[in-house]
Amino acid sequence: MEQLVIAPHTPTPDRSRPPRQGARGEKQVPGALWRTRRTGRMAAVTGLLAAGALALSACGGGSSAGGNDDDGKNGRPGANAPDVKIKVSSKDGATNASINDTGVKATGGKLTEVKLTEAESGKDVSGAISSDGTSWKPGVQLERGTKYKIVAKGKDAKGRAATQNSSFTTVSSADSFIGSYTPDDGKTVGVGMPVSFNFDKAIANKKDVQSHITVTSSSGQKVVGHWFGTQRLDFRPEDYWKAGSKVTMKIDLEGVKGGQGITGVQSKTVSFTIGRSQVSTVDMDTQHMTVKRDGKTLKDVPISGGSPENPTYNGQMVISEKLEETRMDGSTVGFGDKGKTYDIADVPHAMRLSKSGTFLHGNYWADASVYGNRGTSHGCVGLRDHEGGGGDTPGKWFFQQSLVGDVVIIKNSDEQTIKPDNGLNGWNMSWSAWKAGSAA
Repeated sequence: MEQLVIAPHTPTPDRSRPPRQGARGEKQVPGALWRTRRTGRMAAVTGLLAAGALALSACGGGSSAGGNDDDGKNGRPGANAPDVKIKVSSKDGATNASINDTGVKATGGKLTEVKLTEAESGKDVSGAISSDGTSWKPGVQLERGTKYKIVAKGKDAKGRAATQNSSFTTVSSADSFIGSYTPDDGKTVGVGMPVSFNFDKAIANKKDVQSHITVTSSSGQKVVGHWFGTQRLDFRPEDYWKAGSKVTMKIDLEGVKGGQGITGVQSKTVSFTIGRSQVSTVDMDTQHMTVKRDGKTLKDVPISGGSPENPTYNGQMVISEKLEETRMDGSTVGFGDKGKTYDIADVPHAMRLSKSGTFLHGNYWADASVYGNRGTSHGCVGLRDHEGGGGDTPGKWFFQQSLVGDVVIIKNSDEQTIKPDNGLNGWNMSWSAWKAGSAA
């Protein structure tokens, strides 16, 4: 573009000088020359202002993309703009979005499609639009420290469509804490099953964290929490749960400060059912186990407990895991000396009683004569079984009759009582001691 020069005031022309020649040699009158330049300058300035206004109109924000005025011009929303408004709870560009509260809401219309994906992998995240079409929620809890993209579409009553996009990153693992818990939602468990949380960070503000987890029972039993260290919190009533009752756990840790620089991110309600009451008692003096259900004896089963060199723990133990078959390697639980260890690749019908390696399981390698007569194990309780777990055996029978959460009491062993935090075995603590470990 030619540069515009604003000339100073033109002085009165010197009449003694001949008139200047134009570009083509024609004579020019000085006054006309000034008027011509002035007119040209005004036109140029007007053109620049008009161009600037056009640029602002074309690039300026403030209007919804795709909106129209009455005659469909200028890109401004008007009478033809859709009535449906879509809002994504996690703001576009957010770096600490919730892993629980992400969702979409629509007003003035209904959602027609919502797609949530992990940005890096492109993996779709399941979700569902509500029956009235006004909201959407993911079907699973989002991962921490993960970037997501969401595209939400909707229409109003006149069929006019709108779309909302958002890209956000959930709160990082370093800045948050989360608790894995047992039992899971919808499970049916035995009367001894506690609610047990294991947090991934040490909790300093125990009172605040515990007060945002409530556990109630339809039986009306009082439930109290107990801390084992800084990362484990269990809940139980004074006595075993009432058979047939329903237990509800409400987790409301979203935004709760767990300590310096860490915030809770869980918000969930979990319910589980207490099944029939089954309590089995193992007597090491007789090497027999009596299985009682709802107070009545089901069966007396011969067993082989721990040997005199490796006696089984005494105490009230809770079945925390059931495995149709598993490998048992003594070197993983302290039996590393040659001649004292074992490694059995296919132990059938194994039920865990402690995290230190105590199981009640099927045994196919011992002679049949040991059951009901003497202890031969490294501390486990063995029941006669077949290799591969087939056939009609005491090991298979007890496995099929048992639930996670059932109680197994072991008595008359030469070993000490199992510690309350070795597995789900808080029943080995008095009620007064249990309540003393509560922070609420």
